[in-house]
Amino acid sequence: MTNSIKDIVNDAEAYLVIGSNTTEQHPVIGIQLRQAVKRGAKLILADPRQLDMASMATVHLQQRPGTDVALLNGLMNVILDDGTYDAEFVEARTEGFDELKAVVSRYTPEVAEQITGVPADDIRAAARILAAAKPASLLYAMGITQHTCGHENVLSCANLQLLLGNMGVPGGGVNPLRGQNNVQGACDMGGLPNVYPGYQRVTDPASRAKFEAAWGVELPGENGLTITEMMDAAHDGKLKALYVFGENPIVSDPDTNHVHECIDNLEMLIVQDLFLTETAELADVVLPAASFAEKDGTVTNTERRVQRLRVAVPPVGDSRPDWEIIPDLAKRTLAKLGDVVDAEAPHARWEYSNPSEVMDEIAALTPIYGGISYRRIAGKGLQWPCPTPDHPGTKILHAGVFARGLGQFTGVEWAPPAEEPDEEYPYVLTTGRVLQHFHGGSMTHRVEGLEALVPEERVRINFADAERLGVDDGDWLVVRSRRGEVKARASVGKESPAGVVFMTFHFGAATANLLTNPALDPVAKIPEYKVCAVSLEAAGD
Repeated sequence: MTNSIKDIVNDAEAYLVIGSNTTEQHPVIGIQLRQAVKRGAKLILADPRQLDMASMATVHLQQRPGTDVALLNGLMNVILDDGTYDAEFVEARTEGFDELKAVVSRYTPEVAEQITGVPADDIRAAARILAAAKPASLLYAMGITQHTCGHENVLSCANLQLLLGNMGVPGGGVNPLRGQNNVQGACDMGGLPNVYPGYQRVTDPASRAKFEAAWGVELPGENGLTITEMMDAAHDGKLKALYVFGENPIVSDPDTNHVHECIDNLEMLIVQDLFLTETAELADVVLPAASFAEKDGTVTNTERRVQRLRVAVPPVGDSRPDWEIIPDLAKRTLAKLGDVVDAEAPHARWEYSNPSEVMDEIAALTPIYGGISYRRIAGKGLQWPCPTPDHPGTKILHAGVFARGLGQFTGVEWAPPAEEPDEEYPYVLTTGRVLQHFHGGSMTHRVEGLEALVPEERVRINFADAERLGVDDGDWLVVRSRRGEVKARASVGKESPAGVVFMTFHFGAATANLLTNPALDPVAKIPEYKVCAVSLEAAGD
């Protein structure tokens, strides 16, 4: 997030929430949004479904799945046509404005309505609310990123906030709500195939030389593979082994049948997890890991705040924290490989007596974490960038100046999803989560109360579609895509609009990811979880 949670909920006069079921998937922030609306802030909700938040929204824009760029361009078209954009901010702090205008001029509210299904008058009303609010905050989640045009969706979000001058100010910003606990920290630490810790690029010779000197090993100069690309490489025999920890790709990756085939083709699968997940059941070796409550460490939350994690209960059985398992495995591997590491390099020995020493290494090599230590984050933590030991941390990014100098407008054209409904598969499937379960469910399915509330997958369909299919609430449905089929009970209501089907991936036996499309965003390499074409059929008993 460019901003802090506190200033977003306290200082914003309006919110655009797009591609985020905030009250269910980020309930702490969701509660604070409710409070902000009660104090008088206005909420614009952009989501295909009739979410819980719709009841408190001033305007609910129900766009067709996969049309976010057209919707955002339509909002900007109104703002430009009305002359209500922040001309002073645009002139002083941005570049590429003419390119943006040239593209956005073609997305009148009427054109946007044809693409998105959102009435032109609703687009005008939402745009004028956002333009009048000083400032307005934009929040998004995986409903924006999990598309073949995900990076373009994010660019469009940035375009809107630059146009309104809502960057670098309290209550403004472009604020992605991260999908899992510490996913921000994992990315910060180089858990991506193209960067070292702190987003220092693998392809940058200076960054690579720094880490080679610190770690005493020669590092490749090419980007690695994303998860979906790893699976394809395993399928083709190019990837021989996979080490999975804290992840359950058999449930959470798209096109699950294909994922099974890919994993079956590996020579070695190692899984490090708390439980024997669907993926762990296929592993050659399972390493028992400690949970968050059983280990010391840090988490970095959605507002870039690095916080201490402390042992609350002792690890169960033979389980151990990741920071112990990974170095032990590395040292044993190096012993088999021989002398491939310069043992005199500062951080080559994998010798840590506690996770605080790991943080010291992070600070030494990662400029945005340079001033962070366990001593300094003992209380409320610090937000990066925090480059030096006396730096207070950064609450708001891009205040006064952007990291690149000027904020960049990018003219973004709408493109349809990789797969659209047709005669054989006439419905659109979009996926997400529910309040009672989390991700693949490996933890929440073990909570008796949560299982009692939501014990099975339900296919959420509209009343009109149910009538057409001749099914009632609770009847069994077969949902098919070009990649597989799922049998589950129908949940009939108005949450999903006619023609749109919603499912989760919480239940392995009926995961939506048996159906989803693995087509990738060519830049971000994220699969298109949020849009695929399916058919529905009553399954009887």
